[in-house]
Amino acid sequence: MRHLEQELKALRQDIIDMWKLVISQVSTAGDAILTFDKDLAVQVSMREKKVDAYELKIDNDCENIIALNQPVAVDLRFVLAVLKINSNLERIADFAYGISRLVINHPTLILDAELAVNANLSQMIEMVKTMLSQGLEALENENSSIATSIFNEDGQVDNYNNEAAKIIAEYIQTYPDRAYACLQFISVFRKLERIGDHCSNMAEEIFFYLDAKVLKHSPKQ
Repeated sequence: MRHLEQELKALRQDIIDMWKLVISQVSTAGDAILTFDKDLAVQVSMREKKVDAYELKIDNDCENIIALNQPVAVDLRFVLAVLKINSNLERIADFAYGISRLVINHPTLILDAELAVNANLSQMIEMVKTMLSQGLEALENENSSIATSIFNEDGQVDNYNNEAAKIIAEYIQTYPDRAYACLQFISVFRKLERIGDHCSNMAEEIFFYLDAKVLKHSPKQ
């Protein structure tokens, strides 16, 4: 196996491993906010540095591969896609970390269970987890069609976020003494919405790598 192939194989495994770690971070952070379980939130917080370490290593490896091996065609597209996917995964992990810090920093904060149900919090969490898993599956199987559904799901995540804002605003009018907790609640939905955006970004990079198509700033159907 030539040197470039070995480097690309190692890079592929690293981005897959990081992706799996980020899925775990989002899943654990979601469970933590749904149950307000501080122990789960601490797990997310403790693994944040591992995500950062992956990001730095993958960035460095991508730069070295381009500088030292000068890949072309599909190999170059793969490295460039990994470079951008790496950045998106790190941001997703940051949002999961932010959700976990809410649980850690506000141990006495209680989010109304009925409000959480009405605002579709658990459905939104499951949706972004599905999007993350589909993106990983598309990369592992080198199948861009798997990534197609991510674009539609991102629209559904946006809808959840918009509806949640309306539902929470109405709740505050009825229970003004719960306004602070509700504002924290809104930040969780915003973070989940941003996770969905980054999943969509990664789907674009998979299309770029596999099909040589640039979908950025273009309608997704």
